[in-house]
Amino acid sequence: MDKVTCIAFLLYHSSKSPDIQEKAIQLLNGDVSIRELKRIASIQAHLVMAESALKKNTIDKMKVQRFAEEFLLLEV
Repeated sequence: MDKVTCIAFLLYHSSKSPDIQEKAIQLLNGDVSIRELKRIASIQAHLVMAESALKKNTIDKMKVQRFAEEFLLLEV
């Protein structure tokens, strides 16, 4: 899994807030960048925690894959 997909997964599961979950899905689909999310005060702490967890490599890759399959929008 790539870095952005993993961060989107961690961000989505870091909060029950629909706004944060929506931003995570937007990140997964490329509608918003990590740099843009870092400018949003309400998401900064969650993003820092997601990046930290990614560095620790404590992510279940199968869960990330299921998340991507569920939320990634494919255009044909």
